[in-house]
Amino acid sequence: MFQYLIRRLIGAVGVIFGVATITFIMVFLMPGDAARMYAGPRAPEETVQRIRELWGLDQPLPVQYVRYLARAAQGDLGRSTRDNRPVLQAVFERLPATLQLAVAGLFVELAIGIPLGIVAALKRNSWIDNLATVFGLVGISIPPFALGLVALYVFGFLIPIFPLGGYGTPLHLVLPALILGFGGAAFYARVLRNNLLEVMGEDYIRTARAKGLAPSVVLRRHILRNALLPTVTLAGLDLALLLGGVVVIEAVFGWPGIGLQAFNAIRNQDTPIIMGTVLFASTAVVFINLAVDFLYVTLDPRVRVS
Repeated sequence: MFQYLIRRLIGAVGVIFGVATITFIMVFLMPGDAARMYAGPRAPEETVQRIRELWGLDQPLPVQYVRYLARAAQGDLGRSTRDNRPVLQAVFERLPATLQLAVAGLFVELAIGIPLGIVAALKRNSWIDNLATVFGLVGISIPPFALGLVALYVFGFLIPIFPLGGYGTPLHLVLPALILGFGGAAFYARVLRNNLLEVMGEDYIRTARAKGLAPSVVLRRHILRNALLPTVTLAGLDLALLLGGVVVIEAVFGWPGIGLQAFNAIRNQDTPIIMGTVLFASTAVVFINLAVDFLYVTLDPRVRVS
């Protein structure tokens, strides 16, 4: 297990390095001039040039890349070109809002998707199963931004039950969490239904039933325990991705999280914020995925570390 951990940690560092490299190249291929954006369109060229020298943008690209990696390895992701704040501070200031939305959205996904998937599998080919299939197709097909705008119009304007965006109270969280979790709930319902049907057809399930075990015992101890394992992996990955910031949902509802900050940074060509957000998101995905792998091994003793 220790050797497996070391290999995975080395692989995680390699993935983060690759993401940082690709992000650096893509950001600096973006059109526009960050120094000019910061100085303003009417600033003299001498002022813009001094800003470039101050930020190191006058150096060759390889030099900027090496300096960026060296600072990032020490936890220094630079300073925002918009308000001169440290990038890490800006990310952590927005993290609580994103964490709150991510956990609430994941809760909605699991609270709706898991029961619906179980019922659909147990009532295979019934009207409940057909309804779950329709729900899955609709939930996966509708773009979140479109569903979010409709929800804001209906429940924020026509029937003003919830606030029209913003942050601060439980009511502000309800609509973003529901919209965020809608598509995921549909996905989990379909995945869990298929996993349950596959497990229910295994020989050991038929053996358990032949021994006279109660259906509830077979379902709880044998079917759900094995069918839910992939769901644990998916839930861990979902949480990691959501922690990286849900740009669309946060932009639609004005939720002050990491995703909205990254969206504004792209508009303002605030390259340190863009790169810092991507690096933080990739790090979260890598290490939560690593934690999920160990949890998977713990939950299923049949899984062996190779």
